[in-house]
This record gives sequence, structure tokens and C-alpha cells, in this order.
Amino acid sequence: MADRQRSGSGRGMLLISGPLLYAVVMLAAPMAAILVFSFWTQDFLNIDTTPTWANYREAFSDPIYRELMVRSLKISAMVTAITVLLAFPVAYFISFRVRPERKALWIFLVTIPFWTSYLIRVFLWKVILGYNGVLNSALIGLGVIDEPLTLILYNFNAVVITLAHAFAPFAILPIFVALERIDRSLLEAALDLGETRLSAFFRVTLPLAMPGVVGACLIVFIPTIGDYVTPRLVGGPGGLMIANMIQTQFLKLNNAPLGAALAVIAMGIVTILALVFLALNRRFLRGRS
Repeated sequence: MADRQRSGSGRGMLLISGPLLYAVVMLAAPMAAILVFSFWTQDFLNIDTTPTWANYREAFSDPIYRELMVRSLKISAMVTAITVLLAFPVAYFISFRVRPERKALWIFLVTIPFWTSYLIRVFLWKVILGYNGVLNSALIGLGVIDEPLTLILYNFNAVVITLAHAFAPFAILPIFVALERIDRSLLEAALDLGETRLSAFFRVTLPLAMPGVVGACLIVFIPTIGDYVTPRLVGGPGGLMIANMIQTQFLKLNNAPLGAALAVIAMGIVTILALVFLALNRRFLRGRS
């Protein structure tokens, strides 16, 4: 019996050795290189490999970097909140109101935005939100406003709107999967015990769907804080994020070590926030049980 268990463990290790090696080479090694690079210094083309904390001191002391990091966190938090709040009703409708034979069609429709390039979708939002764009033209034509709005493009708001649309499918799908796993007999039992549909939703459906909500929050929050394409195209000076500064340090200012330090700090903050969020969610679920 013990020999059989050892042989099974050996086969299991053999099966995961390939993906593990791939993950180490493609993920862990580049991240380790960025971490090491962040302790070096660079003078245009010359790199000094003497370990130093100078890049981290500059990153924490310069108000520009702090402002960009705080703005990035605000944008990501707003995008996550808006996306998940709008995605939940869509996922709930598909799971509870659409007939089973039509659910695949609805999920297919949700994934249609993936058919086009991310850049094309961003440029389309520029057309919609522009000074003479679709939205302003429609509002002027309806008599709602007298002159085009300037607060919907090349600022904080444009980045939030564009990112919320881009990541909506990523939020809908995990919530839908979580809702599909809910045993409908639990809801029937709650109604039989005197719960209203609204109270049954908050006491049964929502707690059971929380794994999907948490997954959607993490899937949206983590990549949006590192997005640099959308802020560059629709953000303007008031919508730039920390990823834009990292790109600038690497590609324009020839200060890759400082860019690496900013990247490490951003990854550290995101990791801490994600762990705190998961811990709070675990306490919430434990309190509901």
C-alpha cells in the first residue's frame, strides 16, 4: 500500500513538474530579476550593480510618485466597485431568469467584446466621449446641454468609464459560475420558512455567491492598477497612473532601476490589499455561517 502511494505521489510530481518549471521560468524568474534590478542604479546607459535603497527612498519621498500611486488605487477601486455592481445583476439575470437552453447564448453574447482588440475598444470610447463625440452630440441634439461636456474625456472619469467597460465580462463570468452552483432548493426552503424573496437573496443567494464576487473583484482590481494603455489614450494628465510612470522610467528616462522599484512597490501594495480583502471576506462568510 505504501509503495502504491509513493508511486502515485511520484506520478503526481512528474505531472506537475512541467507546469511548475514553466511558472518558475516565465513568472518567478522575471519578478526576481525586477526585484534585484530595483536595488541598482542607472546613469543613462551605465548601470551600477552596487545594492542601494536609493530608488525606494526616492519613490516614497517624491510627491509625484505618491500621487500617481494613490490615483491608481482610487481608479482601480472605483472601476472594481462599478464593474462588480453592474455585473452582478447581469449574471443574476442569466443564471436565474434565462432558460437553461439559452444560457450558453447569453454567455456567448457577454464575450463578444473579446472579439475586438483592446485598443480598438479604447479608441471607440474616445469617439464616444470626445468633445464632438457621440455622447456630446446626442446630448446637444436632445437639448440637455448647450455646449459639449469637457469632464468626460482626458481625465480621471474617462479612465474609470473605459476600464469598467473593458473588464465587465471578467466580472460577469465568475459571478455567474458562483450563482450557477447555488442549490435552488435552498432558496425554496428559505421561502417556505417565511423569508421574502429580498431577504432570501441577502441571507442565502448573496453569501453563497460571495466566492464569485471576490473572484470578480480580484480579477478586475489587480490588472486595472497596472494598466497603462487606457490612461495614456483617454486619461490625459489627470488620468495617468503609476504604470505610465513605470513605462516612462524604463523607455524614456533610461532609469530602469527606479521603474523596477516603482513596480515592486505597486506589486507589494496590491498583494497586501488582496490579502486583506480575502481575510475580510473570510471573516464575513464565517460570521454568516
